Amino acid sequence: MALKLYFLRHAQTAYSATGGYCGTPENDPGLTPEGVLMAKEFAEAYAQHPWQAVYVSPLQRARQTAKPLCDRLGIEMQIRPGLREVAYGEWEGLHPDEVYQRDHDLYMQWLTDPAWNSPPGGERGIDIARRSTRVLEEIEDRFEDGNVLLVSHKATIRILLCCLLGIDVGRYRDRFAMPVTGLSVVELSSRGPLFHCIAERSHLSPYLRSLPST
Repeated sequence: MALKLYFLRHAQTAYSATGGYCGTPENDPGLTPEGVLMAKEFAEAYAQHPWQAVYVSPLQRARQTAKPLCDRLGIEMQIRPGLREVAYGEWEGLHPDEVYQRDHDLYMQWLTDPAWNSPPGGERGIDIARRSTRVLEEIEDRFEDGNVLLVSHKATIRILLCCLLGIDVGRYRDRFAMPVTGLSVVELSSRGPLFHCIAERSHLSPYLRSLPST
């Protein structure tokens, strides 16, 4: 039996519905009522899954997403700062259109290669890759097989998937769609990572799947 990693993006927040940037504890929205339903529906769908552990970003939207499943199973969340979202620095709380108007040149540099460029005062993609892959290393050291859930964020999960697939981290924004409560599954074995699905959402009702997600 191989080790399977389940990467779950948090459920809906006001920012994920509109596309605003939020990545720090000072700018940490909770789930919307629809987001709470998403978390509950995920827990309902995966409650019978044999989980080894649940690793969670410290931001409240991730913790709120993991809570229904953890409560139901009596599993303690393993909070890891390495799973946080990108810190957007001076762009925290802003919509992309606002950033485009305010910091056009810096914004275009960041869009061109977010691995090596950062928002002013924020993090580069390679910084997120370093801190988040340490969590993967911890999990691989601890578990030889079984299922491990990681509840994290849009950019962080896409960067981790790039690292596992050998894709340039600077292309993380261009290679993976990652809607809220999307689940990506990667099996790790001696032959390397095998992707089972990316951003799958069949655990949500048709109504919740139809809601806007950025």
